[in-house]
Amino acid sequence: MRDATVMSPADIRRAITRIAHEIVEHNRGAEGLVFVGMLTRGVPLACRIARAIAEFEGEQVPVGTLDVGLYRDDLTERGPTVNIQPSDVPDVAGKRVVLVDDVLYTGRTVRAALDALIDYGRPERIQLAVLVDRGHRELPIRADFVGKNIPTSRADDVQVRLEETDGEEYVRVTAAEEAVAGSPEREVLR
Repeated sequence: MRDATVMSPADIRRAITRIAHEIVEHNRGAEGLVFVGMLTRGVPLACRIARAIAEFEGEQVPVGTLDVGLYRDDLTERGPTVNIQPSDVPDVAGKRVVLVDDVLYTGRTVRAALDALIDYGRPERIQLAVLVDRGHRELPIRADFVGKNIPTSRADDVQVRLEETDGEEYVRVTAAEEAVAGSPEREVLR
């Protein structure tokens, strides 16, 4: 596989619809749910899942945003400045929170999100929904809801593009030899 589009806009739409149904089924409804999208692409995904649930359940699920920048364990490697965006997390105390992100890789970003989320209150339960699980976990973290599992090598580049953030929509995997050559959009640590 050199440079392969593994999810089209239609594939992404179907995955989001399926994840929305799985979340409602797993939680026996939408009452008491809160979605927290991890910046950047987790936010529009969380909004899309919430819209899908509103369409078939008739219930609005609150959606918040979370920047995990200050909670990352690689701050010293990222340099002296960290670009932090404001988080906007609804009340999570006693709620069933679904963290939403685009790609699950090592698990370190999710670990940072868990630390950040706990600062906002003590949820009843935290679940994880991701559009893509690419494997290679370094921490014992797994997603509860996955749009697509994509086997990759560690050096492969997984690019998720969403209309809301990028003006185009796809999931593409660039093979290791091309990824190493240097994609400017490379997601180094997810």
